[in-house]
Amino acid sequence: MCRPALLLLTLVWICWAEVPDPCPRPAAGSEVTPPIDLQSSGGRLAVEFAFRSAVDVYGNTRYCYISPHGGQAPTLRVNPGDELAMRLKNELPPGPDTRLAHRHGVGTTSNACTGGQVTSSSTNLHFHGMSVPPTCHQDDVLRTLVQPKDPAFEYRVKIPRDHPPGLYWYHPHPHGFSDGQVLGGASGAIVVGGIEQAVPEVAGLPERVLVLRDQPQGQKTEESGERGEDPKDVTINFVPILYYRMVPAVLRVRPAEREFWRVLNASADTYFDLQVLYRRGQYDYVPETLKLVAMDGVPIRPASSSPGFSPLRKSVLIPPGGRGEFIVTTPPAGMPGRFVTRYYDTGPDGLVHPERILANIVSREDSPAAPLLPGVRRRAPVANPPSNIPSPLRQRKLYFSEERDDLKDPKKPARYFLTVEGQTPKLFDMNFKLPDILVTLGAVEDWTVENRAREAHAFHIHQLHFQVLRRDGKAVDEPVWRDTIDLPFWDGKGPYPNVRLRMDFRDPGIAGTFVFHCHLMEHEDGGMMGSIQVQKRFSAR
Repeated sequence: MCRPALLLLTLVWICWAEVPDPCPRPAAGSEVTPPIDLQSSGGRLAVEFAFRSAVDVYGNTRYCYISPHGGQAPTLRVNPGDELAMRLKNELPPGPDTRLAHRHGVGTTSNACTGGQVTSSSTNLHFHGMSVPPTCHQDDVLRTLVQPKDPAFEYRVKIPRDHPPGLYWYHPHPHGFSDGQVLGGASGAIVVGGIEQAVPEVAGLPERVLVLRDQPQGQKTEESGERGEDPKDVTINFVPILYYRMVPAVLRVRPAEREFWRVLNASADTYFDLQVLYRRGQYDYVPETLKLVAMDGVPIRPASSSPGFSPLRKSVLIPPGGRGEFIVTTPPAGMPGRFVTRYYDTGPDGLVHPERILANIVSREDSPAAPLLPGVRRRAPVANPPSNIPSPLRQRKLYFSEERDDLKDPKKPARYFLTVEGQTPKLFDMNFKLPDILVTLGAVEDWTVENRAREAHAFHIHQLHFQVLRRDGKAVDEPVWRDTIDLPFWDGKGPYPNVRLRMDFRDPGIAGTFVFHCHLMEHEDGGMMGSIQVQKRFSAR
């Protein structure tokens, strides 16, 4: 009597097993493999992406960019002066109407350049850190919106000839749903070539691209742990490190080699404070010295320009959205190693990120060889942001703040604000009539950004990099330009944590309207974002 039912179940299982996973991911404990590379040729890189989703066994939605050959989230390699032509087809299932009550842009037609109603299946692309125009078909996130019913939408990004070489990335930015899509894994690296010209020390070194992401916990633990400790799972090149199991990935290296690691924090909400540890005694793991080469895609200027700065360090903190590129020497054959992220506390209203082993480093002669960076073919100058820029035209103050219904319960919904001093705190509105800040093209400004919240935030601005001048009122000597910077939480007493940033608006390619926001995507979706217009005519706003 049970045989027909058993046969039916068997057929269902077979049919289910034959359906390919739209967003396949490795198993916990897998070996870390590099993302697929797509390299420009003849000054152009043409890419086609299908944007898809899948629900995993825990009920969490994954998102992915799939190329026609099945490659997921490839690394896009371009050179200054190249054109990146990307056709994006949104293949998400239609989503429900949003409850966020906003539209992207003001359009009412199906033209993806004029926006429309945002739902959970709407998407677009942001080319994080790249100095390209904030216009449709390039790097606009205010009006551009690609819906499932739309034909493939083409991005045509022209990489400036003077673009700094380094590590950048692409990810979706539909306001209100950015967190879910990035948390689901929709992201990939962009490498602008030429760093060996700017930093000859890395020429010819083995190169590793390591993309760190976070995702919802696959299985909740019954133990609550310490205050705020309910972190997300994390992944390294999609290999999951599940919080409830803590099984690291495996990173195979060749012994005693200097390697160039390019690490992208593509997480939605997680900080990574990275260390490389080698077992020097019977039990002790000791931090290896890392030599920092670039941050947020921009090579560090020669040490002679900043005598108070040392590129040598035992750890590298990378906030969500940031990138760190550094040289590390692999352990001798047979010596165990670990690639870890250290304990990081985001504050009483935030989360505690525990120390985790991201990957066990296995050093053996027969390990796969990492691809080599080119040698220095010519000693032509490589463009970087200038070391000396004019005095600022004006100064501004911005601040992060939050409102909570119950400050004693960090899990209660919060309202997130990023406010220009003198304006009234408000949630970001996609239908704004006037931008929060107007800047004249060619201006240089100093911005002081404060954190008045009991939770850490990460300041990010589109289209340009900034120079960090001061932290908490003290001058810093950092010969590097950033596009994302961490601001620790306020402890409830004393001055607010703050940074002073020099903003350079002289690049004519960034003229237009774009945004600045907290790069914890949950906060950005929740309203912690502002708008800026760089215009050619003068305005005092």
